[in-house]
Amino acid sequence: MIAEPPASPAMTYEPRGGALELFRCREREVVYVGPAGTGKTRAVMEKLFLAAMKHPKMRALIVRKTRASLTESALVTFESKVVDKRQLVAQDVRRQFRHSYEFKNGSSIVLGGMDNADRIMSTEFDMILVIEATEISEDDLEKLHTRLRNAVMTYQQLIAECNPSGPAHWLKRRIDTGKAKEILSRHADNPSVSPEYLEALSKLSGHRRARLYLGQWAAAEGLVYDTFDRAHNVIDAMPEGWESWQKVRAIDFGYTNPAAIIHVERDYDDNYWVTKEWYKTQKTEQQIAEYISACNFNAVYPDPENPSAIKVLEDKRVNVREVIKGRDSIQSGISKMKDLFKQGKLRIHKNCTNLISELEMYSYDEDSEKPIDEDNHAIDALRYVVMMSSTVLPQDNEDFALYTTRYT
Repeated sequence: MIAEPPASPAMTYEPRGGALELFRCREREVVYVGPAGTGKTRAVMEKLFLAAMKHPKMRALIVRKTRASLTESALVTFESKVVDKRQLVAQDVRRQFRHSYEFKNGSSIVLGGMDNADRIMSTEFDMILVIEATEISEDDLEKLHTRLRNAVMTYQQLIAECNPSGPAHWLKRRIDTGKAKEILSRHADNPSVSPEYLEALSKLSGHRRARLYLGQWAAAEGLVYDTFDRAHNVIDAMPEGWESWQKVRAIDFGYTNPAAIIHVERDYDDNYWVTKEWYKTQKTEQQIAEYISACNFNAVYPDPENPSAIKVLEDKRVNVREVIKGRDSIQSGISKMKDLFKQGKLRIHKNCTNLISELEMYSYDEDSEKPIDEDNHAIDALRYVVMMSSTVLPQDNEDFALYTTRYT
């Protein structure tokens, strides 16, 4: 990973290029996109701070996929380079515990994550800033739009800030169809970017160079699940009678990283249907066990690398099934998933947006030829199911009926 260059010291800010266009823009939805190191975060934060000072009692929201990721990313820039704390009611609240920035003029900038959206979805805003917007789902973004109705400012605006992703990303489609205005951020807009940093970016390879150095919406090379196709494998609704199928659940544990629980139904023809995902950060093993124990299922496949969490599940009398560990099992699971996608025997409901996003990002490391260990929480859980379930669950319809009666 290449570290972002430090922003210039907190002083009079002069927006340039795309940043100046952003300051002047009044469109309801804006995608502010560009390569790494162009000063995107500072620009969007400066606009938000200016709006809060200019419009007393305005309300704004800064949101990212998870609240924890927001604390150590954009908020560092906001507090160290942008906000004048003399304008705040409470100046000494630590970032990880802060729920909002309250201004002396009555304005408020609220903080949140889409992993715990209840609080932010119950209020109204004049501006919403989505940091790393490619991480969230289109459904999340459209829900946020419904909160743009505070009407203190003369315009209401949602700004989606991001590095570019693949050309088929839903955010790019919103730009192409006219739902969002694209504003480009370039390295020339940031006077503090160093030649050394640009040289490091230029030495990246493949889609990373295209996205982070050139700022292009470029397809990832070396995708692991290259047989996955939205048109072929993503569905709008489940077939009739699916409620009676075999119910399998899988868990990839996490706390700082998301914990992912995948709901999979398996029909009598050995097709797999992913109906639901549970994808949250900062959830304890006990909370995960409480969620899964309340579900209706035949068996659960947990991450085999977390024996303490498995013990918590067993204490809840959850029907835990063993998952084989090791690199060979990972490769076997990947191969089976790829075959199932190709054959049309593995389908995913469109609401499972995190799983779908991971499938379109998970790629091989060019040097080691192993999958990069990131963007793989939900897909690891799905791999446990397709790799193991056919080896331990009954196939005969009569036996399956008895099994369902016993465990549901």
